[in-house]
Amino acid sequence: MQRVILVNQMDEAIGTMDKMEAHRQGVLHRAFSIFIFNSKGEMLLQQRATNKYHSGGLWTNACCSHPLPGEEESKAASRRLSEELGFTTNLKKAFSFTYRAEVENGLTEHEFDHVFTGTFEGNIFPDKNEVMNFCYRDMSFIQNELETNPANYTVWFKIAFPKLIGYLASLGGR
Repeated sequence: MQRVILVNQMDEAIGTMDKMEAHRQGVLHRAFSIFIFNSKGEMLLQQRATNKYHSGGLWTNACCSHPLPGEEESKAASRRLSEELGFTTNLKKAFSFTYRAEVENGLTEHEFDHVFTGTFEGNIFPDKNEVMNFCYRDMSFIQNELETNPANYTVWFKIAFPKLIGYLASLGGR
């Protein structure tokens, strides 16, 4: 049973809860999202395995998960990137945001999401229990896909992607 860190709107830890119970109740908890780019500025997308407890088969950013109680977000992000996609790279904290969204199976994602970015050029060795497929795509391709085929993407990716675009623009582009 995995536990997640419950937080308030200021991201202050206020307790822990079983991950599935937190998603059933829609309780605000700490999470992270990782966006990986190659040297061409293309973003790594993963297609979630169909056996995932929600959003199976949908495309999303490189990796998302929850830090364990007592675990720093940056360490958790590196750990899960290695577990899901079989590689590590330097990750930089970009920004954070809070969102609430209904997903299937009566579950609600209500997360204080810490966003990390990184670059990677090497081989990817996905855990087949987590990832069905992966690819690098140009940002304009992804933007167009989100407008024309939004049902193919996770709800959190559709929320986070525009925020990432704004963040990258504030840095002068990617």
